[in-house]
Formats: sequence, structure tokens, C-alpha cells
Amino acid sequence: MSSRTPWWIVAGIAAVAAVVLGGIIVDSAGKPPAPAGSGPLVGFYGDSYTLGTGASNQSKRWSTVISKERGWREYNPSVNGLGFVNNRGVYGPGDLPDRVIQQHPDIVFVTMGLNDNFSYASSAKKIDGTITSDLGRLRKALPKARIIVVEPFWYTDYRPHSLEVISGWVKDAAAVIHADYIPGASHWIEHHPEWMASDGLHPNDAGYAAMAMKMDAALKKLGL
Repeated sequence: MSSRTPWWIVAGIAAVAAVVLGGIIVDSAGKPPAPAGSGPLVGFYGDSYTLGTGASNQSKRWSTVISKERGWREYNPSVNGLGFVNNRGVYGPGDLPDRVIQQHPDIVFVTMGLNDNFSYASSAKKIDGTITSDLGRLRKALPKARIIVVEPFWYTDYRPHSLEVISGWVKDAAAVIHADYIPGASHWIEHHPEWMASDGLHPNDAGYAAMAMKMDAALKKLGL
């Protein structure tokens, strides 16, 4: 996979990728409508890998696949280029944790941290603090929700030191709020260039299918 574009070259590209999925345009605030139905409401706090950028259609992204399989109502306002510190506040009033909280979900997924690697050299302390404050805010506002924190996703076989550090902070913060934690997600699509979209940054349909399978197996271990 050495042929992939190095992560430090595409840092700016990831932050400004278009929010387009199979012809479905998500507004610039990344704010979909609240889902209708009677199943458990599940909120997703994530970046482009949870938004589904690179998929041919929204229905192919891992979050939608696992939600459909379980009869969940998916609320997924995830945003391209978003990190715990990266691109916060640039998509309108209120941030993503607030939008998730306002829906009063039964389950919350936190799939964040990838984009913060691009700011680690200058903002490590802020990243650590924001991870703690974001997860603490979710738990305080949603005391009865089941919170599932996922190890940050990653997209190249090259793994910078920052990835391990940020992943450790995420895991520790999850333990503090007594959230479920899913390890290993940074490895889910490595060594598979055929799972990457033409931009070289995001999974394609096959990549999201692989992520959905791995997430499904991890959730079954948690009894979901």
C-alpha cells in the first residue's frame, strides 16, 4: 500500500472534501432530519468515514448498513474533515455533539480522531482535552444512553505515532464515562487498496462493506 498518497500531503484535502453521496446532497451543516419510525434512535458523531464519503450511495455506508440490520433509526450528521479539534464550528451554530444530544438518542456512536492527526504537532494538548470534554458532555446530557466509542479509523498502512497516542486518549476517555469501547478499528481497511475510492482517501462500497462486517462482529460481542 506504499502507493497510497501519504497522509501529510492530503491533510488539507480531507478537510474540504465535498459532502456528496450517490447524488444525495447533505447540507453544509451536515444536519439530516430526525429519522421517523419506532426503533431505537442511534446518533453518530463522526467524520467522513461515518458520513460515508466515497460510497456510491448513502445506503452503502457502514452506519446505515448496521442500523438497517438492527431496525435502528439512524441520525447521522457526521461531517467531512471533522476532528475533536479540526474544523469545529465551521458548519454553522452548534457543534455535532450538541446536535446528537438534541435528538435524545438511545445509543450514541463516537467515531472520531482520524483528522486530529493532522493537527497533533501543534494541538496535542487541546485534542486530549477536547476528547475528554466531548465524551463527558455526551454522558452528562445523555445519562441513560448507551455510548459506544470506536478506536479512530485510519486510511493508510503507514501509521504515525500520533495515531497511537490519540487512540489511547480516546480509549481512556471512554473508560471514564463508562462507555463501551471498540478497539482495532484503525486496522480495519489496511492492506486492501482495492477497498479505497478513487480519491485515495476514503473507502469505496467494498471498503464500507468490510467496515460494516467488522462493526457488526464487534457489536455482537457487546450484545447489540
